[in-house]
Amino acid sequence: MGLDRISARPHERLAAMLSDELDAMAELLEARMVSQYAPRIADVTAHLIRAGGKRLRPMLSLAVARMYGYEGENHIRLAATVEFIHTATLLHDDVVDESRQRRGRPTANLLWDNKSSVLVGDYLFARSFELMVEIGSLQVLDILSRASATIAEGEVLQLSAERNLATNAETYLRIVRGKTAALFAAACATAGLVAGRPSAETDALATYGDALGIAFQITDDLLDYRGNVEVTGKNVGDDFRDRKMTLPVILCVAHADDEERGFWKRTIEQGDQREGDVARATALMERHRALQATETEARMWSDRARAALEALPPHPLRDTLADLAGYVVDRVA
Repeated sequence: MGLDRISARPHERLAAMLSDELDAMAELLEARMVSQYAPRIADVTAHLIRAGGKRLRPMLSLAVARMYGYEGENHIRLAATVEFIHTATLLHDDVVDESRQRRGRPTANLLWDNKSSVLVGDYLFARSFELMVEIGSLQVLDILSRASATIAEGEVLQLSAERNLATNAETYLRIVRGKTAALFAAACATAGLVAGRPSAETDALATYGDALGIAFQITDDLLDYRGNVEVTGKNVGDDFRDRKMTLPVILCVAHADDEERGFWKRTIEQGDQREGDVARATALMERHRALQATETEARMWSDRARAALEALPPHPLRDTLADLAGYVVDRVA
């Protein structure tokens, strides 16, 4: 079963091919999340990092470095940096969203408290910048520091956009580029820099990561209304219950008549949700083909990601990265 399954899922193929590098990254994460004076830091960090997850972002860095035959150690530092940044944002997100579960386990803010989650997240950001400096490249430091700022900017923008029916697709894309795609793009581009590749190729890698991240997030938002909880780990309608203005809602509201707009105003803006509202929201999305349009948008970004890879030299790992761009959208099939 294992081989068939790995061959069918690009991220599992990557994990198998990069197992040694992932183990080295895990060792570095364990070493750098320890605090001599505040053991809670390691406890909170380990709770989230050891919970699993696909680790797509650091795998992108490792895959790009391997694709170019890089033989140093900076790609391990880079992957750990990316994972620390991502983990820090998750800790902060769970506080902002008042989440109670992540990756099938209670969130850190639930097990400890909000203060611990915020402060440990800050600590991991600081650790990530230490690792960036150790890589010894101002370009890498520039890209990752800008990505960190963009992530925070996207999260703040989301606060002002959520539960606001005036939020449009342009604002949604800006949020997605910030909270998700920025780190995908940075993980790819900086790995190209570490491997000493020319700007044309690092730019193509950034384009690939950006488009991949957008396709990934749009699909995640689509799966909230079309997914299988056993596959996604999310209950259908969770984003609706949290009153999030994701693309399926935005597209549906754009075509709503007065009565339908009243429904969205009651459920999203006012938070007055009743039994059967999730089913009605999904029915309205089907009526206005919002789910189909969302999938089309995700596939467009997936195609852009694969097209960007054409600027890179042929390599089996390049093909796997192209497969990954298709897979993140095919999860809805």
